[in-house]
Amino acid sequence: MFESLSGRFNSIFDQLRRKGKLSEDDVDSVMREVKLALLEADVHYSVVKDFISRVKERAIGFEVSRALNPAQQVIKIVNEELIHTLGEPVSLELKGEKPRVLMLVGLQGAGKTTAAAKLANKLRKNGERVMLVGADPYRPAAIDQLSILAERINVPLIADKNISPPDIVMKAYDKAQKGGYSILIIDTAGRSQLDPQLMTELDQISKKVNPVEKLLVVDSMIGQEALPIAQGFNDVLPLTGLIFTKMDGDARGGAAISIRSVVGIPIKFIGTGEGIDALELFDSKRLASRILGMGDIVGLIEKAELSLDKEEASKQAQKLVSGSFTLEDFSSQLKQIKKMGSVSQIFDMLPGQLGRAANQINPNEAEDHFAKMGAIIDSMTPVERRRPEILNASRKRRIARGSGTEVQDVNKLLKQYKDAKKMMSMLKKSGGKGLKRLFN
Repeated sequence: MFESLSGRFNSIFDQLRRKGKLSEDDVDSVMREVKLALLEADVHYSVVKDFISRVKERAIGFEVSRALNPAQQVIKIVNEELIHTLGEPVSLELKGEKPRVLMLVGLQGAGKTTAAAKLANKLRKNGERVMLVGADPYRPAAIDQLSILAERINVPLIADKNISPPDIVMKAYDKAQKGGYSILIIDTAGRSQLDPQLMTELDQISKKVNPVEKLLVVDSMIGQEALPIAQGFNDVLPLTGLIFTKMDGDARGGAAISIRSVVGIPIKFIGTGEGIDALELFDSKRLASRILGMGDIVGLIEKAELSLDKEEASKQAQKLVSGSFTLEDFSSQLKQIKKMGSVSQIFDMLPGQLGRAANQINPNEAEDHFAKMGAIIDSMTPVERRRPEILNASRKRRIARGSGTEVQDVNKLLKQYKDAKKMMSMLKKSGGKGLKRLFN
């Protein structure tokens, strides 16, 4: 997410940190770099102009000139003004008579169907009784896709390709009301804001069920084109929020930064991957931190809590501390980490020096390395995983053939495993009990 922009900001801030006192010329130079970085990231020109003006006014003023660390103070100002530009988080409106209706709209291919299922999954986990309705009879397999997703997250779906969208929505609303459901999520057909007939259909659906939320789903990869799309939908169907999808790619992401200022519609969720859990509540502070290359440690903890088996993690910690950690446990750890998402997503959340160090690693190569380690361990027998000291030359050759790797890859894995055990042994001698309590 925002890899290119984060890289630019990291470079700018590194130059800034090398300076002691900052002159007005220094601030001007930094602001030119920041302006160029934002424009290249596809942030709207008017937003960039206003942002630079606010930062510059503060940076050449009293608060920086009197600061103990002027460079850090400028970075702090950039962070605060970016948060201001992104806007305060706005929660879903989940009040009023049940079922509360959430209506998802947007262009075809923006990711509405997947977003509807992700949102349903998130709300169900929060204790809501959720029902989905497929109101897209036009796209081939749209209802089939939603049906598969609904079954996967154990949420009922109302859909019928032979009934008009306004009528199927009304039918679903009636069932949800009688069945005691608290949330009804409508997946509408993809349409252009320039198609009057389909936009009229949205208006008809809205008037029938009076949604508490009308959410525009926007593909973050389309850049500034998101702005007229949002404005067009908002003119016909006053929107209450936005869901930005595909934010896990290295999209320039400028629309996400611009849209609150230009169109006035708050971002409520961002899609950060293909997994059904990969939908995050929008938080301007955390997103600004990630854009500026400062990581998102809170998001990383939340991702870990959602993905990792706490009981299994506790067992692994105890084994690490006691020194009984085997290659089977090593393999289990790799699988646990994989549940958290792609390597690039995890790297994106690492703060400070860890984040900068991670930026030097090719995430695709890291993914391949993890896959290779998993394949090597899977090619071992259970005895070999528990007692790697028995791995002689012929066993290593067999494992390499079975995993599609080289013998040196097997040796490299064994060295990493031994190094990890050695480090844990040293930690144990220097206070392993405290480490064990920390993991528990």
